[in-house]
Amino acid sequence: MHVICSDLEGVWVPEVWVNVAKKTGIEELKLTTRDIKDYDELMQYRLKILDRHGLKLKDIQDVIASIKPLEGAMEIIKWLQSVSRLIIVSDTFVEFAEPLMHQLDYPTLFCHSLEVDNNNRIIGYKLRQKDPKRQTVKALQSLKYEVIAFGDSYNDMSMLEQAEKAFLYRPPQNVIDDYPQFPVATNYDEMKTLLIKMMENHK
Repeated sequence: MHVICSDLEGVWVPEVWVNVAKKTGIEELKLTTRDIKDYDELMQYRLKILDRHGLKLKDIQDVIASIKPLEGAMEIIKWLQSVSRLIIVSDTFVEFAEPLMHQLDYPTLFCHSLEVDNNNRIIGYKLRQKDPKRQTVKALQSLKYEVIAFGDSYNDMSMLEQAEKAFLYRPPQNVIDDYPQFPVATNYDEMKTLLIKMMENHK
């Protein structure tokens, strides 16, 4: 029995913070986990920028509501759900994810939550657990599942390293250079080909 663990942003939907940066004109918000390896460092950086510019949770949610899934994402998700079990393991937040999950027809999502004050200001965040992507894979393995994982950023690497089979999906060159052990898929057709091969090897 196998289960598929995937990232969310950059895989099924565009990068949320990149879109927030475009909509608000705040260039500093373009940085993602593709650029900064330490997630806490990245989030503290983002929270300071939001505070400096007076952006609140609703401002971010309004941008997210305008984001559409990547072309072809729904078809591959539906196919995956028909041949295996798919769990999206993301470093996004429940408060951000709802409009995206609605458009993707609510696949299973494991993510974090935000701390918001009475003025709708984002003041912090709560991780689901430490090293959540690796721990998700380990938990599934404890249930005797073999895990196939894929993602595109530095924060996905512990998940990929823990899984029995793994690959990178449309990563930037710096991630490819730092993790040459993983095969790379650059579109959904290549993703499907790799997944079929990996699932067959799990039988």
